[in-house]
Amino acid sequence: MLVRFWGTRGSIPVALTSADIRRKVETALALAIAKGVDTPEKARAFIDNDLDFSIAQTYGGQSPCVEIETGRTEFLVCDMGSGARAFGGHVMAAQKSGPLVVNVLMSHVHWDHIMGFPFFTPAYLPGAHIRIFGCHDVLEEAFRLQQSAPCFPVDFSRLSAKIEFIKLEAGKSVDIAGYRVTPKLQRHTGDSYGYRFERDGKAIVYSTDSEHKLEDPAETEGFVAFFRNADLVIFDAMYSLLEAVSVKEDWGHSSNMVGVELAQLANVKHLCMFHHEPAFNDERIQSVLNETIRFEKLTRGERPLIVTAAYDGMEIDV
Repeated sequence: MLVRFWGTRGSIPVALTSADIRRKVETALALAIAKGVDTPEKARAFIDNDLDFSIAQTYGGQSPCVEIETGRTEFLVCDMGSGARAFGGHVMAAQKSGPLVVNVLMSHVHWDHIMGFPFFTPAYLPGAHIRIFGCHDVLEEAFRLQQSAPCFPVDFSRLSAKIEFIKLEAGKSVDIAGYRVTPKLQRHTGDSYGYRFERDGKAIVYSTDSEHKLEDPAETEGFVAFFRNADLVIFDAMYSLLEAVSVKEDWGHSSNMVGVELAQLANVKHLCMFHHEPAFNDERIQSVLNETIRFEKLTRGERPLIVTAAYDGMEIDV
């Protein structure tokens, strides 16, 4: 069960600026000089072993799109944010022969989660079959609306693939691409839905755009049950705890600390923070990750919880 992240930002895509790149280069060069790096071989080793991720690489800026490999000829992906453009390129390169089938699980239809679909190459391919699953009554309407004039030059009706919209019900499990998939209603403006994927005794939970307040014991227990014993939980940790309980309360997103608490209560193995705040640069996301790891160690129970922060291009083997 391989999970591949094509987009990990929330709300709106962002890109590194020239100032961001210059700051990374200056920091790396200063550290390299102090380390006495003076050959290409030393430089490569320095980058691999001594530089923080936030300096050597980037968390990226595409909006949500997360692939779960199926082990079959068909594809499975959560959300169609701007990361769907690169995912589409991957699909085209990976497809060898036979019918092209892509299964899409939609958490909700806010713009940052559907904006990549007009740039998803398989949608323009005759013979391709795209099945879009979701719990919202407006699922098809939203996809068609964003490609209608004057918003986009290519109307939805001109797409050549067979595109099918399939309504799911919260709490009712279905089989999709060999996975047992169960949707769950989440607290978010206009509603969003998390998904639990189960196969061969393993479980992955995709839970973005969900605000967890931990005030309602029944609601909290419902999510603990949803996360229970999951091998990986992809979790919306867009805000700090202070933001989540003050100025950004009721904005529909959660915090890193709440993610750790829920994961510990549910005996989760790996918590991956997701839907990063677009205003945060790489260093800020790295700082949040370091803070979260420290919090996990302080509150650790019988078993350690792996904590990571998703980045565009990241792969997790479950």
